[in-house]
Amino acid sequence: MSATDHAVELVHAAAVAASDKLAKQIVAFDVSEQLAITDAFLIASATNERQVGAVVDAVEDALREHGEKPIRREGHKTGRWVLIDYGEIVVHVQHEEERQFYALERLWRDCPAIPLPATVTEDR
Repeated sequence: MSATDHAVELVHAAAVAASDKLAKQIVAFDVSEQLAITDAFLIASATNERQVGAVVDAVEDALREHGEKPIRREGHKTGRWVLIDYGEIVVHVQHEEERQFYALERLWRDCPAIPLPATVTEDR
């Protein structure tokens, strides 16, 4: 079973919103085969805590326009790694230092990548 079309649509909306706020290294993985609790992960980096917050706000605004509300949001106070759980997708916005240290891509590298819209660039 792979990520639903709706989950991919949400990933695309979140990725575009993150990219609009100059997030870096934006990638998405279909984790539906590995996890029963979600279909997809979106991972994005920001250069400082303030930008992490701006990216999170933009993602939440974009997904709200799609009728989605987060089930849970963790890490917003510290601004180093914010996890936003929407059920079908989970968005990780990390400070660059946390991104390098935790290397989530390495953990999920066996999962298929979800292609992102052309307007989203991985390395700004």
